[in-house]
Amino acid sequence: MTDRALAVVRAGALTTLQDGGRPGHAHLGVPRSGALDRPAAGLANRLVGNPPGAAVLETTLDGCAVRPRSTVTVAVTGAPCRVTVDGRPAAWGAPVRVPAGALLDVGPAVSGLRAYVGVSGGIPVEPVLGSRSTDLLSGLGPPPLADGTVLPLGRPAGVHARVDVAPQPAPPAELVLRVTLGPRDSWFTPEAVRAFVSRPYRVSSASNRIGLRTEGPALERARPGELASEGMVLGAVQVPPDGRPVVFLADHPTTGGYPVIAVVRAADLPAAAQAVPGTPVRFVAVRRRQDPLCGWPGQHA
Repeated sequence: MTDRALAVVRAGALTTLQDGGRPGHAHLGVPRSGALDRPAAGLANRLVGNPPGAAVLETTLDGCAVRPRSTVTVAVTGAPCRVTVDGRPAAWGAPVRVPAGALLDVGPAVSGLRAYVGVSGGIPVEPVLGSRSTDLLSGLGPPPLADGTVLPLGRPAGVHARVDVAPQPAPPAELVLRVTLGPRDSWFTPEAVRAFVSRPYRVSSASNRIGLRTEGPALERARPGELASEGMVLGAVQVPPDGRPVVFLADHPTTGGYPVIAVVRAADLPAAAQAVPGTPVRFVAVRRRQDPLCGWPGQHA
């Protein structure tokens, strides 16, 4: 086996491979997938000199530990955490040289949820529909990492700009999500719509890569019955029968039959990736659809 490889010593609670995802396949029933905190994943690649679309490791809560078989440069971004190389402290949010055979340990998140590990040369597993991302809903892409997994490493191209350090936003103490109301806000009472954009919610521990679930006021419907299944987009706020809003994230289903009260602006979704259970959530209405027949407002599957 080539020495351009990365052995997984500790996979952690959930560590997956993620890149920019596979947008544009919703008509085939394929979710977008990709890194939940895309700016953090992109920064990890920039710090090690990779192209923006290179695959990185996305850890959840308790990090991971890996051992490269050749000397590499790595960078850990996203949720702040302790980083060590063979037990010695190393920098978080900056390039770190890891010698062949050394153990890189990415510790539990100090705040936030998800850390991103970029490795020089990238991780060139076989792409599926143009992406190396793990999709937990459809099962496309490589499976979540397990102890003993060995991943291939690419060779650094040497043509992409590398940065030494860059600022990163802190995980949110309060998650503020700007929304466009609709397309199915008319399925809820006026009081429910007002509650949605004025009452506080909290991030539920049942949240995952498919959706950020909330705890808080149940939204009362104005219309009974079932809604015909229709297309769903990234950031759609679907309201299931219990009345608690769910924000669809990267591995969301492409269709659904529960009404969507609003759609979150794409720029606010990376913060949702780092919101730990119990984080306060506020939905802030920034505009309404001007034409009820215009379809989804400014989002992509």
